[in-house]
Amino acid sequence: MEKPIRVVIVDDHQVVLEGFMARLEMEPEIEVVATAGNGVEALEVVKQHRPDVILMDVSMPIMNGIDATRLIKEAVPDAKVLMLTMHDNREYIMKVMQAGAVGYMLKEISAEKMVQAIRTVNLGSTYFCESATQTLFTQDVEPVALKPNPLSRREEAVLKLVAQGHSSKKIASLLSISYRTVETHRQNIKHKLDIHSTAELAQYAVQHGLLE
Repeated sequence: MEKPIRVVIVDDHQVVLEGFMARLEMEPEIEVVATAGNGVEALEVVKQHRPDVILMDVSMPIMNGIDATRLIKEAVPDAKVLMLTMHDNREYIMKVMQAGAVGYMLKEISAEKMVQAIRTVNLGSTYFCESATQTLFTQDVEPVALKPNPLSRREEAVLKLVAQGHSSKKIASLLSISYRTVETHRQNIKHKLDIHSTAELAQYAVQHGLLE
């Protein structure tokens, strides 16, 4: 049996923490290794336990989830942060993506979707709940604020699949190219756009209509 996905849950409400733990304890492939009640505690817990995935609340005392995510990504770059929130608006989603989170979902998400999200980001992809995706798609973007798209058609194709949450291995299969070629395209895309995270790549794809 493969090693379980090691998860840390961060939320300042004990009832919420216990609820999430109850949802996940029935999943043999997921192990909750620790919890934290604010961003400061989260940083220490993550340094100590080195989890695969962190379920992070946005609004917390002492240090919020967005600031904590930035610090965690600096201290443990491989950590994958899934943001959990009651807030479904573009401003929050953008801040979350810029902080380095790889996923965004509302706290009311079903247990099934939560497990799916944890699996997805653990494999290296991004996960945004349907509501968050709709918020991004329905928000009008001023064309004058966008720079010309410097990407080649193949780079656009790779970026589109990255934004849809596919791994490099899956993209290589879909485009009939090698994994190494996909990784080269991803690095070139990040260099051209001066973007450093998968979440920001997804944001760029949405803003430039590449997912339509």
